[in-house]
Amino acid sequence: MNTEWLRSRVPSAKTIGRARLLDKRMVCNKKSKDSSGKANLIDSPGNVVWGVLYEIDSAELGNLDKAERSYKRKALQVLNEQGDTISAEVYISTKITTDPTPYDWYKNLILQGAQEHQLPGDYVEYLQRLPSKPDPRKRGATLSSI
Repeated sequence: MNTEWLRSRVPSAKTIGRARLLDKRMVCNKKSKDSSGKANLIDSPGNVVWGVLYEIDSAELGNLDKAERSYKRKALQVLNEQGDTISAEVYISTKITTDPTPYDWYKNLILQGAQEHQLPGDYVEYLQRLPSKPDPRKRGATLSSI
C-alpha cells in the first residue's frame, strides 16, 4: 500500500483509490528469506481486508512479479469505494512460516501505507495490533531492504 515502495519497483503506478476484499484477512504468515513474516492473505469468512487499487503499465508487471517472486499473482474480485465489484490482481503466497511475526520496520511500512491512503480507523487499529519483533540485523526500513 505504500506508494513510494510500489513506485520504486513500478514507476507507472497510479493510485486509483481504496478497495476492500471480503472474506479474507491480512496476516504476516508468508515465510521470508530474512526469517520474518511478510504480508499475506488468508481465507477468513466475515472479515475484510482494506487496500489500495493502483493502475500499473502492463509492461512493468514483470518487474513487480520479480520483486514479489515468492508470491503468486492472482485476480480476485474487490469492492471499490463506489461499491462496484472489479477484478484486481493481488499477491498471495503458499510459503508459510511457523513464526508469523514481521520485523518492526516492515510492520511500520504497512502502517505508513494504510495511513497514507486513509484506510478505515478500525482496520488501521487491526494493523497496529499485529505483533512485530526487532530485526536482529539492526537495519532500519529502507525500500531496498524489503
